[in-house]
Order: sequence, then C-alpha cells, then structure tokens
Amino acid sequence: MSDASVAPQIGFDDFLKVDVRVGTVVEAEPYPEARKPAIKLRIDFGPEIGVKRSSAQITRHYEPQELVGRQVVAVVNFPPRQIGKFMSEVLTLGVPDAAGEVVLLAPTQVVPDGGRMF
Repeated sequence: MSDASVAPQIGFDDFLKVDVRVGTVVEAEPYPEARKPAIKLRIDFGPEIGVKRSSAQITRHYEPQELVGRQVVAVVNFPPRQIGKFMSEVLTLGVPDAAGEVVLLAPTQVVPDGGRMF
C-alpha cells in the first residue's frame, strides 16, 4: 500500500483493536545511529500504561528540546520493535507534509495522559 492509496475497509471491531493513546514527551534525544535520522522519545501515557519509548523519524520539523512537555498520539499495543540498538515500544503517529516529512499528530488542547482515541 502506498501512502496515497486508500486502505481496504475494516469493521469497527478491527478499529477497536488498535489502541491509540495520548501521552506527554518527558525525554527526547537525537538518535544519530538510526538508519534514517530519528529522535528517541520517552512518552508518559499516565499511570495505567506508564512511560514508553519510541524512535520517531521527525528530525525535519522538530528538535529534541522542543518536544519535551508536548503531547503526542501513539499506538500503544503493537509489539516492541528493534530500531538499531534501541527498542521502540510504541508507534508515534504523524502525517506527511507536502514534502513527505512527518508532522506529529497531537490534540489541539491539553488532555489527560493515557486518554484513548475514539
């Protein structure tokens, strides 16, 4: 599936299997060892889920220091994925800008960490 193609229809029950939550970035640092430029994130999803790690290819629009304290949206129920020497536990979500660079998805107002998308 290319970025522009529409995915096949799924049932609502399939949608509910994907656990998308909001969390606050508590730590961010460059990840120069990654194959593609990335930033290592630690994201607090509240007491139920806790702090999880993510490697995100977001270096075009974001600097690590400006990400701390920012809320982001992530899939929290995918299996962890090894990214080089870093274990990424959640998939931080974004959409491409006109040049194909990642723009993070985030709530437009501050919401409680751990809130599930519906």
